[in-house]
Parts: sequence; C-alpha cells; structure tokens
Amino acid sequence: MNQAALPGFLAVVLVTAATLAIGTWALRFSRTTSDFLVASRSVGPGLNASAIGGEYLSAASFLGIAGLVLVRGTEMLWYPVGWTAGYLVLLVLVAAPLRRSGAYTVSDFAETRLGSRQVRSLCTLIVVLVGWLYLMPQFQGAGITLQSTLGAPRWAGEVVVPLIVLTNVLAGGMRSITFVQAFQYWLKLTALLLPLMVLLVVWVGDGAPHPVDATGSGQSPELWALPLAGGDLQGLYLTYSLVVATFLGTMGLPHVVVRFYTNPDGRAARRTTLAVLALLGLFYLLPPVYGALGRVYAAGVARSGRSDVLVLELPRLMVPGPLGEVLTALVTAGAFAAFLSTSSGLAIAVAGVLGQDVTGRAFGGRRRLSGIAAFRAGCVIAVVVPCLLALAVPGVGVARAVGLAFAVAASTFCPLLVLGIWWRGLTAAGALAGLLVGGAGSGAAVLWTLGTPPGDGWGSVMLQQPAAWSVPAAFVTMWAVSLATRSQVPPDVHRTMVRLHTPERVPLDRG
Repeated sequence: MNQAALPGFLAVVLVTAATLAIGTWALRFSRTTSDFLVASRSVGPGLNASAIGGEYLSAASFLGIAGLVLVRGTEMLWYPVGWTAGYLVLLVLVAAPLRRSGAYTVSDFAETRLGSRQVRSLCTLIVVLVGWLYLMPQFQGAGITLQSTLGAPRWAGEVVVPLIVLTNVLAGGMRSITFVQAFQYWLKLTALLLPLMVLLVVWVGDGAPHPVDATGSGQSPELWALPLAGGDLQGLYLTYSLVVATFLGTMGLPHVVVRFYTNPDGRAARRTTLAVLALLGLFYLLPPVYGALGRVYAAGVARSGRSDVLVLELPRLMVPGPLGEVLTALVTAGAFAAFLSTSSGLAIAVAGVLGQDVTGRAFGGRRRLSGIAAFRAGCVIAVVVPCLLALAVPGVGVARAVGLAFAVAASTFCPLLVLGIWWRGLTAAGALAGLLVGGAGSGAAVLWTLGTPPGDGWGSVMLQQPAAWSVPAAFVTMWAVSLATRSQVPPDVHRTMVRLHTPERVPLDRG
C-alpha cells in the first residue's frame, strides 16, 4: 500500500472499529429473541429514524446517484426523489397499521391477515430473494471502494464487509444494530458534507465553470439542465416506470418494513416516518452536487466506465495533495459505513424470516432450534449467499441493481400490504396469484437485465424497468382472483381490520 492510500486505510479501520465497538456496547441490551428480531419494540422515533436513514442510504445513494448524474444528467434525479417520496407513501398507507399488526416480519403479517401458510412461505421466498438482490451491490460497492482508494483487490471489500456484518449481527441482532446504524447515518452525512464544502470553494475559486458533457456524446449544458431532455416515448416510459418502482417499492423492502416493527406503537411509527423524510431530504441534496462537479472536473471517470467511483475520486482530482487525500479518506469512511449499515439491516430482515420459517426446522431436526439460534443460522445464509454472488457475478451499476430490487418489491409486497391493510376482500388465493404474477414478471426482468446488455427495442426497455407493467398486473390479479374467490375471505377479517386501524390508546373491548 502506497503512502497516499494510508489516510483511506485508516478511515476504513476507524469505521470498522467504531462499528464493532458500538455493537459490542449495545450487546448488554440483547437478551431475548424479541431483542434480536425487533429490539423488543422499544425504539423511539428519533433513534429509529436515524437508524432507518443509516440502513436505507446504501451504496446506491452514496455512490450511485452521483455516478448516474455524471453520465446521464439531471433526469437521474428521479432516483433520490423517488427513494425519498417512497416514505411519504409509506407514511400515508402502511406505517401505523403495519406496526399495529403485531408481526415480526412481512411473512408474519401475511399469515395473520390471510391465515395461509402458503402465502407465508411465498412471502419468505420473496423476502430472501429481494434481500439478496439488494445485498449483492452493497458488497460489490465495497469492493469498488477499497480498490479505488486503497488499491486493494476488488474481492477484498466483497469479503471484508460480509465478515464485519456477520460479527455484529450474530452478536446482538436488531437491538445492537440500531445504535450502529444511527451512528452511521450521521457519519455518512458528515462524510459527504464536509468534503463538498471544500470542493465548492475550489469550484467558485476556479470561476464557477458550468457542467459539460462528461461522456463525449455532444450533449449541450443547456440540454443537460432540463429533466427528460430529448426524451422520446421510451425515455418517458423508463422515467415513469422508475417513479413507480421507487415510490411503491420502499414499503416492500424487507429491511425497511422490519424497522417499523421496532416502534412502540402506530403513532411512533408515523413520527418515525416523518423524521426519516427530513433526514433523507437533507442527505439527498449532496450526491447530485458531486455529479454536477464531476461534469466539470471528472470527464475521464465517466468515459472510463467507472462512474460509481466519482465520489471517491473527485476530491483528489479537485484538490491535489495531502488535503485531497484527507477528503478522500473521509468519503471513503462514509462509503464504508453505507455498505455496513445497509448490509446489516438486510441481513437482519432476511435472517428473521429464515430463522422463523427455514433454519429453525432444517437444522433443528425434530426439535426446532431456539429463536436466537435459528436467527443466527439464518443470518449466516443471508450473508454468505450474496457474498458468493458478488464474487461470481460481474459488477453491475449499484444504483441500477438496487433499482431492480425496488421494482421486485413494488410488484409483490406493495400490492399485498396495500390491499391487505385497506381492503377486507383480499383472499389467500388472490394474494398468491398476485405475488406470483408480480414476482415472476419483475423477477424475469431482473434476470434478463443482469444477464444481457441493454438493448434499444421496446421489449428491452420494458425489461430494464418492469415496474410500470408488473405492479399494475400484480394489483389487478390480486383484486380479480380475490373477487372470484370471495367465499374464502378469512372469517375473522373484521377483527383483524379493526386491529390494524384502531389507535392503541382506544380500547377495543367497548360495546
């Protein structure tokens, strides 16, 4: 390792040490299965909002947005807009009723609402697949970061982050990770904000040049400044499909949903969501500015096809010398925190459903493993599989891969949660049919997109962003099949709906 990489190496070591130290300190609070799964439902809105911000702001947010703006321009701002607005939809439709359901996981909610083990099993499968699809780019982003800043082989980051996540999650579960993720949100915000202040001073000192075409395609600055500039019908479709995926996919992400089970009650869940909106809005002001500055100073990064490393390399390009290395170390620390916090949240969400539905029986023989032992066995599977995929699958743009995870979540869990919470006519047969249609459609699109280069025809475009057709298909299927099987509506649906929509302070036993 050369001398210039020493600050970045120290930054990674310090973030790792702080993560393990906070997790170890929080171990004294983790004693029961409820502590491991949902922190005993005792996390207040302020702490929970910071923790959600920590786990939600992933590699796609920290690195991917700036890279997309660098290459594609301001139409890529739909990503942060959608990722933030998704919490508004979550606040209005899902947050409080989901907490009142008393469930530990989405699978629990599905079984409670519909009384079907088949729906529960399918939900477990989808949670695992979405979690793995989301974890893989986190590990790949870690490999890119260590390769760019330290000169380490790419596989190093793809192995180190999973090991750290396993150490923390196995030890303390949700209770421990809550404190770690809250710390990491503020670290990520600081790691972007402080270098950006210096870079903006340099930009103004250079005479404030305007963004230019970083890709060499001849796009003018004026055209770049207009959203959907030069877009045809395919461009409009891609944009609206992205909006559907990000607006509706947030409520279906397993690591997001599980966080609302940790609130004491529905009112706290709503307050948490409002605080999250503010924290995300503050953070997402920063990555697009890195992308705009990259259009001035980092055209070579775009042309080399390494747009995801823009945030990591821009400080060195704009501020050569020791100060640039210190700024690079700071953004490296933030990027590493992003991988750790998001991966930890996903590991807990996937381990929770695996521990309840798979590992407890598979490894326990006739006698089920205890709740904590099953959770830990599930956690190993939840982390090791995407780690192997990250090593085996060629790198995919982190924002692109995460966007596909949003499309799958929007096509499956969004219809299930919205109809399950707000329509008493939903049946188990309807839910199964809708989950299969939405999951199969969006899943096939994911496999095609990851396995083939982008094409120009309508078929290729619709598979690159499937949400615009897969989400309506899932909703319509759930509704139509439920109407056709209305005799199968659960007999206790009235009691369940009252529980979902009645504030905790209102007694339910009144005449």
